[in-house]
Amino acid sequence: MAVAEELGVDAHVVLYMKEPPDEALLRRIAAGLADPVEDLVRKDSQFKKLELVEEDYVGDVDAVVELLARRKALLQRPILVRGDLAGDGPLVATVGRPKDRLYEFIGGGS
Repeated sequence: MAVAEELGVDAHVVLYMKEPPDEALLRRIAAGLADPVEDLVRKDSQFKKLELVEEDYVGDVDAVVELLARRKALLQRPILVRGDLAGDGPLVATVGRPKDRLYEFIGGGS
């Protein structure tokens, strides 16, 4: 959010733990993602504790969406999205890590 403010861009923050994206929205985000779909999944200690295997999610939209619909805490963050989240049209999305990607995406237009 600080990056958006710094660049003078109006941004909406979605608190994904309180308002998790449903499967339809996750699929729209995945379809508009500039990154590999598996980048939507955090490979952190919880991922390891659940004994998940990274290779099971490589290039597999269905597996990623199913996992994130069940385990919202594994959603990588921040995810930056352009488009109407409430609608059904196309979205453009990117994973905001490393931080420089935030500047590239926000500075790249709307």
